[in-house]
Amino acid sequence: MPQMIGVPKENFPLEKRVATVPEVVEKLIKLGFAVQIETGAGEAANCGDDDYRKAGAGVAGSARDLWATSDIVFKVRAPSMDEVALMKEGQTLISFIWPAQNPDLMTALTAKKVTVLAIDALPRTLSRAQKMDALTSQAGVSGYRAVIEAANVFGRFFSGQITAAGKVPPAKVFIAGAGVAGLAAIGTAAGMGAVVRANDTRAEVADQVKSLGGEFVKVNYEEEGSGGGGYAKVMSEGFQQAQREMYAQQAREVDIIITTALIPGKPAPRLITAEMVKTMRPGSVIVDMAAEQGGNCELTERDKAVVKHGVTIVGYTDLASRLAKQSSTLYGTNLFRLSEELCKTKDGVINVNMEDDAIRGLTVIKDGAVTWPAPPIKQAAAPAAKPAAAAAPAAKKGHGHGGGGEPMKGSTLAIMFAVAAVLFWFVGAYAPPAFLGHFTVFVLAVFVGYMVVWNVTPSLHTPLMSVTNAISSIIIIGALVQIAPPALAGVSRPDEVIRWLAVAGIGLTAINMFGGFAVTQRMLSMFRK
Repeated sequence: MPQMIGVPKENFPLEKRVATVPEVVEKLIKLGFAVQIETGAGEAANCGDDDYRKAGAGVAGSARDLWATSDIVFKVRAPSMDEVALMKEGQTLISFIWPAQNPDLMTALTAKKVTVLAIDALPRTLSRAQKMDALTSQAGVSGYRAVIEAANVFGRFFSGQITAAGKVPPAKVFIAGAGVAGLAAIGTAAGMGAVVRANDTRAEVADQVKSLGGEFVKVNYEEEGSGGGGYAKVMSEGFQQAQREMYAQQAREVDIIITTALIPGKPAPRLITAEMVKTMRPGSVIVDMAAEQGGNCELTERDKAVVKHGVTIVGYTDLASRLAKQSSTLYGTNLFRLSEELCKTKDGVINVNMEDDAIRGLTVIKDGAVTWPAPPIKQAAAPAAKPAAAAAPAAKKGHGHGGGGEPMKGSTLAIMFAVAAVLFWFVGAYAPPAFLGHFTVFVLAVFVGYMVVWNVTPSLHTPLMSVTNAISSIIIIGALVQIAPPALAGVSRPDEVIRWLAVAGIGLTAINMFGGFAVTQRMLSMFRK
C-alpha cells in the first residue's frame, strides 16, 4: 500500500514557504505516493487548496488530522514541540532540523521513535547529492533577495547614471563571504550595475567571484580557510586581525555591505564592529544574512531594519521566505529528488537505506535511535592509485622499447638509429626517383602539418575545436590546389574524379569550420546577460 506524504502549514513566525507545490505533487504521485496538505498550507506561497486538489492531493482540515494520517511528513522549518507531540511512532519526518543547534528537539524526536531525515545534514561533497541540496537552493534565493532589500533602502541608483542634472556614480557593494548566497548576491548586484567587491576565507572562490563580475579582495595573511564540505572554518587570530583591518577599510569606502559568513554548528562570526559602522557614510546599508545565527554585524537586530550612526542595518531572517513561491518550488523539487532516491521502486514506499552515503548522511534519527553525526564518507581515491602506478611502467615500456619498463640504454638507441639509417639507404638505393620525391614531401608535410595544427591558439574556440578547424583549413587548401587552373596550381590538370572529390572535401570541411563558429557563438551566448 502506498505511503501518505503530508505537508503541514508552517507555523514558524514570518515563514511563508511550503514544503511542496502543486507541480511537484503530480511528480510525487507518479512515484506511487499519496499526498495531502493541511488546508491553507500554500496560501502565503500563492498555492491555493484548489491548486493542490487539481494536482491530485487531498486536503486535511487541521494539523492534527494531517499528522495523524501521514506516514511521511515534509516540512520546511524544524517542527515545534507542539508538532512533535502530534507525531506517531514509525513516522518519517523530512525537514530542516539543525541537530547540533537543537539538542532538545533531537531528544523529543527520539522519544517518539520516529525516523528523521535532516535536509541540512546532506553530504554536499557528493556530486549526485546536488539535486537534493536544499541549503544551496535556498541560499541562492536569499542572496538574491538580500541585494533587493539593500536596493530598497539605498538612496541611489545601483548603476552609474549620466543625466542632464548631473552624474551619479555607481554604488559600491562589498560581499563578505562568497558561498552560494554570496555568489548569488555578487551576480545580482553586478547585474544591477554596481561595483562589486567580495572576500572569502577560501582562496579557491576567487575565480568564481571574478567570473560573476566582482573583484576579489584578498586578506593580507596566508592561511587556508576551507573547512570541508563547502564550508569555511574558524580562522586563526592572526588571520582574523588582518581580516578586520580589511573590513574596516572596505567599510570606509563602500556604500553597501552584505554579510553571509556562517560556520556550521557555531554562532555567526562577528565581522563588522560598531566602530566600522561609525566610519561608513550616512545613507549606507548593511544587510546581515547571518542574523538568525547571531549576526555578522555587532549592531544587527533580528528581523528588523534599524538605522544606527546613519547606516541602515537589515537583519531579516526570512529572506528566502520573501520569495515564497520561488523558494517553495525549489525546495519542493529538492524533496522530490530525495523521494526518488528513497523510492527507487516507484511503488510509493520509501526505503531509508543506511548503506547509501547520501541517505546515511541525511538520517539523524532511525526508528528512535540517534544516528547523527554520520561517519565520514569513504574516499574511493586511494584504491585508484594502484592502477595509476601500474600504468606508468607500461607507458615507459611502450615508448622505450627497451623491455621491462626500464629507460632505453645508449647502445639500444644507437642500434635503432643504425637500423633506420640502413633502411633509408636501402630506399634511396633501390626506390624510383619519383618515390623519393613524394616520400620527402610526405615527411615534410607531416612535420609541418603537426607544427601548424598543434600550435593554433584557441582564442576563438575550445582547444579541441581549434585543432579540428586547423585540420579543416589544411584540407581546404589542398582541395583548392586540386581544383585550381593549371597555371595557378603549377601542376597538370587533375582528372574529373579528383576534381569532384576535392569539391566534396571543400563542402564538408566548410560545414565543419562554419559549424565550429556557430557552436562557439552559442556557447558564448550562454554566458551573456
